Amino acid sequence: MKRILSTGLAVVIALSTVLAGCGKPDAAADSNAGAGAAKGGEKVLTIARSSDIIGFDVHNHGFTSTESVHVNMFNYLVKKSADGKFMPDLALSWETVNPTTWRFKLRDNVKFHNGDPFTAADVKYSLERVAKDPKLVENGNYKQIKEVKVVDDHTVDVITTDTEPVLLSRLSRLGSSMLPSKYIQEKGFDEFLKNPIGTGPYKFSQWVRDDRVVLVKSDGYWGDKPKWDKLVFRSIPEEATRVSELLTGGVDIAVQIPPTDMKRVNDNKATQSMTGPTTRVMMLALRTTAGPTADAKVREAIDLAIDKKALIDNLFEGEGTQTMTPIIPGVFGAKPDLYGKSQFDPERAKQLLKEAGYDKGLTINFMGSVGKTLKDKETSELIAAMLGEVGIKVNLEILETSKFNEKRNAGNYGDMFLVAYANSMFDAALLYKRLTPDTGYNKPEVLNLLNTAEKNMNPQEREKQFQQVQDILAKDHPQINLMQLVANYGVNKRLNFTPRIDEITYADEITLK
Repeated sequence: MKRILSTGLAVVIALSTVLAGCGKPDAAADSNAGAGAAKGGEKVLTIARSSDIIGFDVHNHGFTSTESVHVNMFNYLVKKSADGKFMPDLALSWETVNPTTWRFKLRDNVKFHNGDPFTAADVKYSLERVAKDPKLVENGNYKQIKEVKVVDDHTVDVITTDTEPVLLSRLSRLGSSMLPSKYIQEKGFDEFLKNPIGTGPYKFSQWVRDDRVVLVKSDGYWGDKPKWDKLVFRSIPEEATRVSELLTGGVDIAVQIPPTDMKRVNDNKATQSMTGPTTRVMMLALRTTAGPTADAKVREAIDLAIDKKALIDNLFEGEGTQTMTPIIPGVFGAKPDLYGKSQFDPERAKQLLKEAGYDKGLTINFMGSVGKTLKDKETSELIAAMLGEVGIKVNLEILETSKFNEKRNAGNYGDMFLVAYANSMFDAALLYKRLTPDTGYNKPEVLNLLNTAEKNMNPQEREKQFQQVQDILAKDHPQINLMQLVANYGVNKRLNFTPRIDEITYADEITLK
């Protein structure tokens, strides 16, 4: 049963529901792109996404939506299957030589899209670039790599600074794609960004910023023949427009279908909805170094003021799980007693604000996004209304994804921001890389535990260290974890499609019936 909300909150929810149903068709829709068919008998797969890609620097982003394009152009050394098992990709095999050295045997029949052979030199360039450049977004997840030593053209040793329990997980996720070293050295990295090449089944054709990315099959691909002639990834931030394009055949798959539109998608003769689990947790990141949120009592008050179950029930049709931790069951290091729970207590929130010296209220600056994550705008608006109920006035700034990312990465987000992080490594270490950059939180006890856990080869000890971190953070509130999200898709019935828990879209896992 849904909770009874105040009149003010009910108005916010009503407005969000009305707005979610409004929109107009995209005039740029390719009427020949639907249901896997196009002019001339081409097999075309068109996918509607909520945001554009960041670009083609595989080491300088942290976004699943961008990676879902990249994985079709580039390869890792190691790949994860849909059920999470490690599989050969550009590396045929691997072994540990000593506690800090992994040896990888590479395929010898791989070429980049321009015809250059893929060799150990490309592995050395790619991994050392991301490991040694602190300006790159993914540096924190790869700086554990000290050196990549070329043994021969098709053998490399990856040497880490210390023991590294999750190296294979690192090398099978975003930030570890292989780049063409010869091409980049000859043409320059700026030219690569304009005309990117990889070793994947599809090669770059076109990028119309904020509209679409087009890839075409690579006839020289080393693996199984690509299933599609062309892939079109369309950027359609407006939820109602994405749904409309799906229903009218403008796209074959649409991501982030609003829960309120799932029935509409199912009632349409040519489409169906699908829901898949994710590792994505929606949370608030609070500045702990300055402003009102530097006070732990204020941060706790914000947490206690938010009715997470009401968010899930009223915006997500009950699809989602409230949580006090970002490490969900199934991810290494999870602490189940913090999952499926919240601490909603508005009266206690008011008391904490009074104790912090804000008995007459306070104002905070809150940054949210639109189109970055399902219902992100509406969630931000409802949270702002909930905070208002306990005396916290909110200056809410809602930004398009690209502007949001720019301000967040620069640290210009005010007192807090809303974000939803997935865990592509299925390990607690990954999410906590964002803890200090997002919040400024630097408690020595927590940082020491995280640093120790990162290199601890004893899984039982390592798990306990991550669980200790979660207990401390649940009390300190540098992040306020809200809910684990599910992924809603709309799919043309002519397609065989199974959602992956990592939310990555491998085009060749999607086929025509």
